Amino acid sequence: MTMSVKVMLPSGVLLDQEAAKVVAEAQDGSFCLLPRHADFVTALVPGILALTTRDGAETFLAVDEGILVKRGPEVLVSTWNAVMGALGELRHAANEQFWKLDEGERRARRALDHLEVSLVRQVVTWEGPGRV
Repeated sequence: MTMSVKVMLPSGVLLDQEAAKVVAEAQDGSFCLLPRHADFVTALVPGILALTTRDGAETFLAVDEGILVKRGPEVLVSTWNAVMGALGELRHAANEQFWKLDEGERRARRALDHLEVSLVRQVVTWEGPGRV
């Protein structure tokens, strides 16, 4: 069993692939998602997003702050910026590109992330007319 993982940037879709495991970083630490895990929404912090296929192949991305939503077999990641590459190079890329934001921008992004997470949670749990 796998999950469909899509990483979206403001400019378009960066990655669309199947994965048996997804590891990412949130404000309270790293976490792992597997296909049968419960639906999940979290704000991501700058860090490494790792995807592992059923045959063990790994894909690594350095991601900026963003939102991760797991709903059923689908994982959607929306982020300001991301770079694919080898694991050793990505930590350096993440340091250079994503962690050098000034504190004011960081606070503003964090506030927007919280608003976006709240909105996504409401949409995921909404059971309006015609919904089962």
